[in-house]
Amino acid sequence: MSDFPETTDEALLERFQAGDTRAFEELLGRYRGPIYNFILRSVRDRERAADLTQETFLRVVQRADSFRGGSKLSTWIYAIARNLCIDHGRRMVFRLHRSLDAPMKAGEEKSSPMVDRVASAEPVTDRDAIAKQLQLQIAEAVEELPEDQREVFLLRQVQGMAFKDIAELVGVSENTVKSRMRYALERLQGALAEYQDYVKELSA
Repeated sequence: MSDFPETTDEALLERFQAGDTRAFEELLGRYRGPIYNFILRSVRDRERAADLTQETFLRVVQRADSFRGGSKLSTWIYAIARNLCIDHGRRMVFRLHRSLDAPMKAGEEKSSPMVDRVASAEPVTDRDAIAKQLQLQIAEAVEELPEDQREVFLLRQVQGMAFKDIAELVGVSENTVKSRMRYALERLQGALAEYQDYVKELSA
């Protein structure tokens, strides 16, 4: 059970800066899971997401004195995580370019995927199977969104952030955030149009 059930995030950070390590443990308990999920959606690798989550909170500790209260502490923490994801993406692109530019070794052939994604031909016969199928289709549709729209959609729908906080986090206006959300929803509706029968069967 939490020792600080009604203490704000900002007050917890102040207590931590004053030497109360339990306050930081409380912050960690509140945000480790959401931050990990946020990073995982970006890097798509559990081990890397765990490493970046650890790095996020290490930077929270190292930069606690730099938090001035101009935004919510949660927004500040998400900004640290987001910047780490961006840096990670840049490194991966650089490595990819180096790999593509490198000459192939003699006798080396292009590798093929270990597992091909094959759609199941088995009929969906019960509600659980239908729900699982729909969940998979939604996840795939979200992954196909443009990066800026996917980021806003996940922050809003998965992390539950307000449009104002998302705008501050990604560095655009609130209207731009709302537009990206609207476009994301329109794309998802279009991508999932053929699965409307699943939705009807679930709600029957």
